Amino acid sequence: MRRRLEQGAGDCVQTETLTNVDSLKTQRIFTQEPKKDQTKILNGFKNSSSANGYVMTSSDEETTKRKRNGLQNGYHIATEKTKEPKTRQIRESFEPPRLVTSALTKISFYILMLLGYLSQALFPPKIVKEKNREGYMPLFDRFSAFYSRYVYRRVRDCWNYPICSVPGHEVVLKDRITRDNGWTFEFTGTKTKCLNLASYNYLGFAEATGPCAEAAISAIYKHGISTGSPRRQHGTCDLHDELEKLTAEFLGVEDAITFGMGFATNALNIPTFLSPGCLVLSDEKNHASLIVGIKLPGATVKVFKHNNVSHLEKLLKEAVYHGQPGETHKPWKKIVIFVEGVYSMEGTVCRLPEIIALKKKYKAYLYLDEAHSVGAMGKRGRGVVDYFDCDPRDIDILMGTFTKSFGAAGGYIAGSKEFITFLRRHSYASRHAWAMSPPVAAQIISVLNILMGRDGTDEGQKRIERLARNTRYFRMRLEQMGVIIHGNEDSPVVPILVYLYSKIAAMVRTLIKEKIATVGVGYPATPLTQGRIRICLSAGHTKEQLDYALEVIEKVADEIGLKYSRKARDLAPIVYDEIKIYQDA
Repeated sequence: MRRRLEQGAGDCVQTETLTNVDSLKTQRIFTQEPKKDQTKILNGFKNSSSANGYVMTSSDEETTKRKRNGLQNGYHIATEKTKEPKTRQIRESFEPPRLVTSALTKISFYILMLLGYLSQALFPPKIVKEKNREGYMPLFDRFSAFYSRYVYRRVRDCWNYPICSVPGHEVVLKDRITRDNGWTFEFTGTKTKCLNLASYNYLGFAEATGPCAEAAISAIYKHGISTGSPRRQHGTCDLHDELEKLTAEFLGVEDAITFGMGFATNALNIPTFLSPGCLVLSDEKNHASLIVGIKLPGATVKVFKHNNVSHLEKLLKEAVYHGQPGETHKPWKKIVIFVEGVYSMEGTVCRLPEIIALKKKYKAYLYLDEAHSVGAMGKRGRGVVDYFDCDPRDIDILMGTFTKSFGAAGGYIAGSKEFITFLRRHSYASRHAWAMSPPVAAQIISVLNILMGRDGTDEGQKRIERLARNTRYFRMRLEQMGVIIHGNEDSPVVPILVYLYSKIAAMVRTLIKEKIATVGVGYPATPLTQGRIRICLSAGHTKEQLDYALEVIEKVADEIGLKYSRKARDLAPIVYDEIKIYQDA
């Protein structure tokens, strides 16, 4: 059973983990094997074809591997009983603003733009201008320069704060002032220690002391800070090999490859397996690194509405039926769906079980970016695959980063042995980018050992559960306040909608005065009418720290008017230790 409601305030969406079922609506039964010479399938795949010199393991090829589980062509043999699908009730909030709030947000933005144009005309900026450029086309977008100088500059002090400490549950900011309305800044020589609600330190492993820090320090003495070369050119050391084996084991897949930069993990690897004639179906909220990687190889890209499985299926149907544009309507070389586990601006979680069912039904590939979900979601911290209790082998390409939950840097791609071997040979990042720094690899290995319980303690599990409880507690308290928050109730990314630019600036500045560091996000990073303060929770936060932050946030919300929510509030006291998390389910 699946019950889905229209997105609205406090929606309750029941979704199910579809195990051993190959379609969304009906289950098809096959009592005999297909003919062996029938190699063509829906969108042009062949069991032995090699687009881009390689075929990833997709649903049609998985079937031969799963006969031992009683499956033929992805469907149950008629003589077997179908297991009851597992279900999970998830709750996500998407409360829209009042009409007057949206109107005031747009009006205020247009006033800012008007004042900017007036300022530019009456008081030209005292900046260096290039000479001898007559006849040259502009090197960069003129509007971007205008927006940066006359809109963003007014609130520039709320961003790009330099820090001078480990970004743990607390962070030390270097104080600075501006004497020319944001054109330049100068340091005062003082520092401010703040409660850190801004960093992606989900499991609290960004620490200056402890076993992970000690492992990194030891690696410096043994391997230095760099191997001085790409992985394929004498840049691989034993730590890289150990890390990749451990990552694959942690994720439950055959193999993994690691890279020194998270952004490059997407941007430099996606072009390896896409080419003209391929179709990409991308969620509209996907990260810039995915978008860059998708655009580079010249594949056709279609965007589906955020987390909208119905729209995704519509595009899949059209792609399979019509094929490529043109008179011949040739089948697509391959169709690849790109989604994220947790969306970093929205706090939402992808509908993974339904997307897996769709990719099986239409014989498409699935690329899952778990940058913000690995470590932060699931009973064992293994991402949304773990959260929904899905089979990791149902995802063709698992991507993630070590920059968030692991307190390190870099990223990984995991999947079948054949595909990872292909990436080792052909990936631009593997061939040309510098290998991951050995102390960084040692930090990640240490974190993985803790999460997998190989350090002889249950510290990893405690951190996973503490993050889940902190997340539920913080979100429940915010809902009681009456502010609008978006996202999944288990997502540690908590966007507080403030809408107006002036309120973003006022809240960030006030919170810093109260020694709380947060991140304000506005246009163009978000839609014009959805400016927000983004809170990132951590297992390192104590209940006392969260209570202090909530007290200050409520005070600021009253002062500048942020209690936009029209939902009914449950004002019953929330007992932190009695909060049920998904580990208890």
